[in-house]
Amino acid sequence: MAKTFSEINEKIRQGQAVVVTAEEMVELSAEQGVKEAAKRVDVVTTGTFGPMCSTGAFINFGHSEPPIRMSEIYLNDVPASGGIAAVDTYIGATELSRSQGTAYGGAHVIQDLIEGKSVRLEARSPGTDCYPRKHIDTWISKDDINQAYLFNPRNAYQNYPAAANTTGKTLYTYMGRLLPECANVNYSTSGELSPLLKDPTLRTIGMGTRIFLGGAMGYVSWEGTQYKTVREELENGDVYHQGRTLAVAGALRDMSSDYIRAAVFEGYGVSMYVGIGIPIPVLDEDLAAQLAVSNEHLYTYISDYSAPGHPSLKRVSYAELRSGSVELNGKKVPAAALSSLNKAREIASALKEWVKTGKFLLQEPIDRFPDEQAFKPLTEKEAQ
Repeated sequence: MAKTFSEINEKIRQGQAVVVTAEEMVELSAEQGVKEAAKRVDVVTTGTFGPMCSTGAFINFGHSEPPIRMSEIYLNDVPASGGIAAVDTYIGATELSRSQGTAYGGAHVIQDLIEGKSVRLEARSPGTDCYPRKHIDTWISKDDINQAYLFNPRNAYQNYPAAANTTGKTLYTYMGRLLPECANVNYSTSGELSPLLKDPTLRTIGMGTRIFLGGAMGYVSWEGTQYKTVREELENGDVYHQGRTLAVAGALRDMSSDYIRAAVFEGYGVSMYVGIGIPIPVLDEDLAAQLAVSNEHLYTYISDYSAPGHPSLKRVSYAELRSGSVELNGKKVPAAALSSLNKAREIASALKEWVKTGKFLLQEPIDRFPDEQAFKPLTEKEAQ
């Protein structure tokens, strides 16, 4: 029997909703069947906690006296955008400190603000009649500033390819250190807990969807950058999905560094671990069947990060990756997760409690994202 968002939200308000995590849904469906699970369960919570370079924060500092139109801005010596408005800025997670290089960047500034630490603000301006001040050097915290919200153009990547390296030298990448001759494999998706693998065609996820973001309530604001739809029917009847992404936003001052943290990748630079959880309503048996798919039937491809275009070397299941090793080129090699399964479980469990206790209602999307969309690479052209 089909359910609606409104019906499920009413059960949440009354404290009667049955809520389980994605892993619990897999177990329940295996024990009792998808049809029974679809009847019993109202909401399935998901979680992911992995490095997401496409992360940043908008901040409004307020006006000084005399006022300044900030055109060159540094937060703890990390460059931030001065091209928005007089005292607005956007700081990207991967931006590097002028003085500390790859040891400190925009992600660290964001984490410092979340944790209530003081951050040095230095800004310059050419000066105008209405904004005569040309320089300011002061300290700010999340309690001093006005709006401060995370806005991430590309998060919750549906199914990231695993990474290996076929060359004879070590590579240092955003997928971590890749040893020569395919001596290791790194991956960064939470498998059967991953939000966009549990609702792969985004039937219930779209613009306006309410989510868990960095330990606080957030929202899906648009399709993520580099959004594409890849669907491949496999010879065993399973389906491989890859490419959908989400742009997300939430109040930075409400977040916790337990669920959003700066990271430094050797030889690459700064990134940020972002925790995202999405509640998926069990609207019908078809959706329940997607929610019941286990790591044994979810796949990604191992890509060669040493070659242009990152060609695929092999398809593997998340069950194999989670075992700690994969077979590649006729030998067993270690497989390691850049994303944290423990944190993903924490997020799914925390969101489960929010929903069960009525603190978190589901938001039906106000618009859906494309069912079919290709990704266009940058084509270099001569000036015309």
